[in-house]
Amino acid sequence: MTAQNSSSRPSPRTALITGASAGLGVEFANQLAARNYNLVLVARRKEKLEEVAEELANRHGVSAQTFSADLSEPSAPKTLFSEISAAGIHIDYLVNNAGSAGPSLLEGDDWERQAKFLELMMTSVTHMCHHFIPPMQARGFGRVLNVASFAGRLARSAGGHYGPSKAYVIALTEELDLMLKGSGVQASVLCPGFTHTDFHETAGMMEMKNSLPSFMWYDAEVVVREGIEALEKNQPIKVSGRLYRWIDPLAQSVWVRSLIKAAAPGR
Repeated sequence: MTAQNSSSRPSPRTALITGASAGLGVEFANQLAARNYNLVLVARRKEKLEEVAEELANRHGVSAQTFSADLSEPSAPKTLFSEISAAGIHIDYLVNNAGSAGPSLLEGDDWERQAKFLELMMTSVTHMCHHFIPPMQARGFGRVLNVASFAGRLARSAGGHYGPSKAYVIALTEELDLMLKGSGVQASVLCPGFTHTDFHETAGMMEMKNSLPSFMWYDAEVVVREGIEALEKNQPIKVSGRLYRWIDPLAQSVWVRSLIKAAAPGR
């Protein structure tokens, strides 16, 4: 664990963000720090994580502590919870943001790679909720924001993994929202469409990104702001971006889903 401390004013609450070394994770940390949340930042890349923590602590005058963890490892969430608890830190705001593009389900014979992807995208989110939500319930306050994707809102012929894993996160959060009613803890799931981050470059998807029209893309600042605002309004599902909010009811239509499936290759 590495701590970056430059706190100039007290902050009563602390936000934990996973996948906080890049992309939406950095933007979540930036916007929550601007709202006077102290930060607990989690990612695999320790050096990059510490750079982000130092910059945000200096910019916003909050404390920013870092924990290096690989959430594709089954033991990581429990270890993380134990380390944070041992440090005397109470998590009031949990952002489950860590994720990757992942392998195609039907390509290659390396099941371990597939299993690690599923662990990261679904099981670790559930595992983090399992450990961090009960203390929030005991204190009567908490916020949980799970980051899914618009890809989880409709079936596509696109690798068999990413969309279904995000669909699970959406269903999990909807049920958490119902379970947590009246507890002081609120849970929302954020479903962005195409977003300008380094995700696509890291995943080797720049050709795809460059082929799509600019109106389909939203800035990370907009996506994160809409997610935070939706959680404060206790909206269980937030589709980010006006375009995607317009498309979403169509995507949920039985007729449109039938057309999408009929247009899939091989049909």
